[in-house]
Amino acid sequence: MHAEAVAVSSTPSEEFFLARQPILGRDQHLVAFELLFRAAGEHDDAQMTNGAAATAAVISHASQLGMEQVVGDQLAFVNADEDVLMSDFVRFLPPHKVILEILETVKPTERLLARVAELKQLGFKFALDDVVDRSADVEQLVELVDVVKVDLQGIDHALLPRLAASLRRPSKKLLAEKVETVDEFNMCMDLGFDYFQGYYFARPAILSGKKISPSEMAILHLLELINSKADEQAVESAVKRDALISLNLLRLVNSRAAGTGRRIESVTEALALLGRSQLQRWLQILLYTAPGGRVELNSPLLQMATTRGKLLELITQKVRPGDAASAERAFTVGVLSLADALFSIPMGEILSRVEVSDDVRAALLERTGDFGLMLKVAEMLENAECGKVLSGLLRKLGLTVKAMREIELAAFEWVQELAYEVH
Repeated sequence: MHAEAVAVSSTPSEEFFLARQPILGRDQHLVAFELLFRAAGEHDDAQMTNGAAATAAVISHASQLGMEQVVGDQLAFVNADEDVLMSDFVRFLPPHKVILEILETVKPTERLLARVAELKQLGFKFALDDVVDRSADVEQLVELVDVVKVDLQGIDHALLPRLAASLRRPSKKLLAEKVETVDEFNMCMDLGFDYFQGYYFARPAILSGKKISPSEMAILHLLELINSKADEQAVESAVKRDALISLNLLRLVNSRAAGTGRRIESVTEALALLGRSQLQRWLQILLYTAPGGRVELNSPLLQMATTRGKLLELITQKVRPGDAASAERAFTVGVLSLADALFSIPMGEILSRVEVSDDVRAALLERTGDFGLMLKVAEMLENAECGKVLSGLLRKLGLTVKAMREIELAAFEWVQELAYEVH
C-alpha cells in the first residue's frame, strides 16, 4: 500500500504519539476529533514530524485500524500541508469520515486550488486552519472549504465579532479553536460559532456553595458502601432504592463492553455477576450521567474520563502484570480525575465524601506516585504535549512509545464499544 510505504520510510522507529482532541457542537456533544501525530523526540516543542510523514502515519494507521476505532461515530480532522494535499496517499483516507485541515502554511497556487477542487469531487471536505484575519491567502481558500477554524489565542478578542461576521456563510461552519475558558466559549456561542475545540469543558469552574445532586449523592453513597466493605444486602438495597441507578446499571451490565455475554434482567443478578470491583467501575461511569439519567458517551467529559480510566488500567496491567487490585485503582484515578469539573466543587471535597486509597488520593490531589505519573501521561497525550517530558515519564513507568500508542488505541476502542452499546 502506497500510504504504508510512505509512513514506514518516514517514521522507521515508530517513535510517534497519537493525540486526539475533541471538537464539540453547540449542544456540547462531540462531533469530531482532530487527530495529531507527534514525533516522540527529545524536543520540548513536540514538533510534528514533517507534514507529509505525519499525515502518512495517520493514514497508514487509520487504514490498518479502521477510522472507527480511533474516532467512533465522530468525524476526524486531519492536518494537511501542501505535500499531503498533492500526494497520492491522501486518497487512502475515507472521505465520509475525514475533514482535511489545510494548514496556514499552504499557499493557494493555481495548482493547489485545482487539487483541492479535484479532491472535493472525490467527496473530501476541507477546513481552513488557524485563521486570525482576512488575508489574501484566506480570501482565496475560504470559498473552497466547509469549515473555517478561528484561532482564539491568535486574535484580539475585540476584533473577533467583525472577523466572525465576515467569514459567516450559510454553507460554512465556523469553528473556534483553542477555547480555554467557559467565558471564551460563551463569547463564541453568542457570535454564532458552530463548533468548539479546546479543553474549556474540562476546566473545574469551582462554584462556592455548590451542592452535589441527590442522584450523585446516591452514587457516592454506594461507592462508600463498597469501599467500606459493607455486606451484599446493604449494597443491593441501596442500588434498588434509586430507580435511575438500577436502570442504568442494567443497561451498562448488558453492554458488550461489560463482557457478560448474556442478557441480565434483575438488579440482584447483575450485582452477583459483576462483583464488587466491576460494580465500583460502573458506578464511577454513572457519575457522569446526563440529568435525565441517560449515560451519554458523546458527552466530552464522560468520553475523556472513561478514556483516562481505561488508559490507566491498561498501563497498570502492562507495568504491574497480575496485579488486578492496582489496575482497578488505576481505573478509579482516571475516571474520578475530572469529577471536580463535573461537580464544580474542589477535588478535596469530593474525596471527603468517598473513601479512596492513599495512592489514589495522592494521584488525584497532587499527581504523585505511579498513578499520578500515569495521569500526567494521559493529560499530556490529550494536550499533544509529546516532547521529552512525556518520553521521560514513559521511561519512569518502563513503557515504550509503541506500547503506549497500542494502549491508547485499545482504550479508545473500549470507550467506543461502550458508547455504541449504551446509547
